[in-house]
Amino acid sequence: MNRAAIYPGTFDPITFGHIDVIKKGLRLFDKIIVAVSNVDNKNYLFDSDERIEIVKKALFFDLKLDRKKIQVISFSSLTTDLCKKYKSNFILRGLRAVSDFEYEFQLAGMNRKLNNSIETIFLMSDIENQIISSRFVKEIVKLKGDIKKFTTKNTIKLLKKKYE
Repeated sequence: MNRAAIYPGTFDPITFGHIDVIKKGLRLFDKIIVAVSNVDNKNYLFDSDERIEIVKKALFFDLKLDRKKIQVISFSSLTTDLCKKYKSNFILRGLRAVSDFEYEFQLAGMNRKLNNSIETIFLMSDIENQIISSRFVKEIVKLKGDIKKFTTKNTIKLLKKKYE
């Protein structure tokens, strides 16, 4: 049986915390579908196409992860509809701190109400990556700080270019 999990997020930009969740998810699932949100309710630094390109460069060029096991897509639907489209009963979510849990718990409950055959799997990134957030990475690079410990080379290059 080929089991896939949907890993939805904004990935604006992708960080080592996100990458930890993807790598851990690959130990549990045959395939991870990294679903880059294209919903207009957030103020993104990168548009959807740019974020997809950043994720692909980070995963496949910088880290050389297996393209057969990871698919990167854009979506603007309910995550539960995405699960149906890709025949997945699993949503993968990352947790960094207790502060994430309440929101993620409510989201998982709502998704379960929308489709009771879908399970949300929570994974924590490694301890050294739990403090990383896309928002902090953007703020640090904007202020000309060093973000090598937070994301990949190609992501850093694209972030710096955005703030030039």
